[in-house]
Amino acid sequence: MNRGFWSGKRVFLTGHTGFKGGWLALWLADMGAEVHGYALNPPTSPALFNVAGVGDRMASSVIADVRDGERLARAVADVAPEVVFHLAAQPLVRHSYKAPVETYAVNVMGTINLLEAVRHCASVKVLVNVTTDKCYENREWVWAYREHEAMGGHDPYSSSKACSELVTASYRNSFLAQRQVQVATARAGNVIGGGDWAEDRLLPDFLRALDAGRELVIRSPAAIRPWQHVLEPLSGYLTLAEQLQQQGPALAEGWNFGPNEIDARPVRWIVDFLCQRTPGAAWRCDEAAQPHEAGSLKLDSAKAKALLGWRPRWNLAKALEMTIDWHQAWKGSGDMAAHTLAQIRQYEMSALSS
Repeated sequence: MNRGFWSGKRVFLTGHTGFKGGWLALWLADMGAEVHGYALNPPTSPALFNVAGVGDRMASSVIADVRDGERLARAVADVAPEVVFHLAAQPLVRHSYKAPVETYAVNVMGTINLLEAVRHCASVKVLVNVTTDKCYENREWVWAYREHEAMGGHDPYSSSKACSELVTASYRNSFLAQRQVQVATARAGNVIGGGDWAEDRLLPDFLRALDAGRELVIRSPAAIRPWQHVLEPLSGYLTLAEQLQQQGPALAEGWNFGPNEIDARPVRWIVDFLCQRTPGAAWRCDEAAQPHEAGSLKLDSAKAKALLGWRPRWNLAKALEMTIDWHQAWKGSGDMAAHTLAQIRQYEMSALSS
């Protein structure tokens, strides 16, 4: 990843008020990009967007809904961006069972609205649509999913993201490739890091329980996920966008950005690791019936390693330590913009020194 590539680059980022979007907005701004955001209000309180002053470092921040196609098209046209990152989504599996119509409307029609906006904006050169590792048809097998595996999804969230992948491929083939717009999709693992307060996610749930002095209740201790720090996939998205502009259609396809296989661990491993290092922490399993969630999920990132030169830099233990470090700094009323940027630079240095 070349910081100089981003200096002065006009970037349109949907979902900038969310967890991953907030980290990406700060990183882009720190590299000198002109960052324009489009999203709903922050989904939680507290939120990274507020505590780290993300909006203060952006060129503009539009609070609006990706389901509003006309408003989104105006925002894209007003910015005339060169690069577009699409992160806005309904991102939670369990919420998708409660609100399937909302989930499909945001994750499928929201994607279509953005693709339409890009189709009518002559300035755009690169679009990266961020989906999920859960877009694959999960067969509960032991090996990791590769980019050519079938799309699928048992729950509405996973299914909606598989639909987003298919819609993106259709727009790329039918419209955007003809205009020399390089379009790719990116699939990350289970992302952790400071500033995530979402419900029904393991690390935020652990930290809430710890702060409240109560026992953590988990659903599926044996479930295996590809855990990674938020900066890992973000570095992949940035590298992909840069090389899309430089290399063109050869890279305009789907990409996995997951951890090394050893870091695809069961939930039990995570909570045991955290409890061993955090005085007063404890957990137990919820024995009640739960909605279906995949039992095992791993990503194969060999293609990104071979063709983009991307690879994970922080192992799972380091990712967990950096997440706890960020949370402790926030509890101590630290300067969270400075602390977040310090972690970004520490990550960059680890890439340079490896």
